[in-house]
Amino acid sequence: MNQAQAAQARAKIEAMKRQFEQKRSVSESLSTIKHKIGIYSGKGGVGKTTVAVNLAVTLAHEGYKVGILDVDIDCPNVVRAMKISEPPLIGEDKRMLPSERFGVKIMSMGFFQENEEEAIIWRGPMVHNAINQLLQTTNWGELDYLIIDLPPGTSDAPLTVMQVLDLDGFIVVTTPQELSKIDAKRSINMIRKLKVQVLGIVENFSGEIFGSGAGEEIARDMDLEFLGVLQLRPEYRDTSKPTVLTSEEVKDEYKKIAENAIKALESAAAPA
Repeated sequence: MNQAQAAQARAKIEAMKRQFEQKRSVSESLSTIKHKIGIYSGKGGVGKTTVAVNLAVTLAHEGYKVGILDVDIDCPNVVRAMKISEPPLIGEDKRMLPSERFGVKIMSMGFFQENEEEAIIWRGPMVHNAINQLLQTTNWGELDYLIIDLPPGTSDAPLTVMQVLDLDGFIVVTTPQELSKIDAKRSINMIRKLKVQVLGIVENFSGEIFGSGAGEEIARDMDLEFLGVLQLRPEYRDTSKPTVLTSEEVKDEYKKIAENAIKALESAAAPA
């Protein structure tokens, strides 16, 4: 082996060591969390963040200890959706203590933006580092559920989250339209290639305007659970708080989805 090859080999070993240390640090940081659920979609604009926020609040109001982690680095919207402005505090161990609203602990890249209207324009390595930083430096305490709002699509950012986080399963969000259905199937195939459990499908924006049935169709075609449907309702116009806190009909829809997701988790954890 010549000097150049030896240097390359050393650099590769050092990179593997760093990757191992990062994963170990993330695992330790999340060790007090019982279940980690990713909310994912094949494309943006299907209501993924709305589903993540309302599901988290629903679980919290059912008596569970819940956190929500917003790792949609490009467009972090959880802070706005949860109507919270207080940034996380720094604990004695120099780790961040998540802010809390509506009974849910919250961590998001949105806390660190000076202007939320400014675009975050980062290449893959910077996104990877930011996600790792959030994961390693947040002290969640004990949680029953951590809901993770992922970036949409099948590119570097969601791939990083899937590889770094040891998730218990994904909930895939679709809308009734044909293109959304195709993209949802792509995202499911990506999850399966990474050997992670898909807990089921949620259909959002269902009703007269956009139609209905795509969620059940995807579940049937891909042998998955259909967790529930969310109707397109005028109550979502009130953005003062998550809609499960302002509408009984929406709350009932999310309670059903939460119950089905918990059953899917228990089924996935059961020995074969």
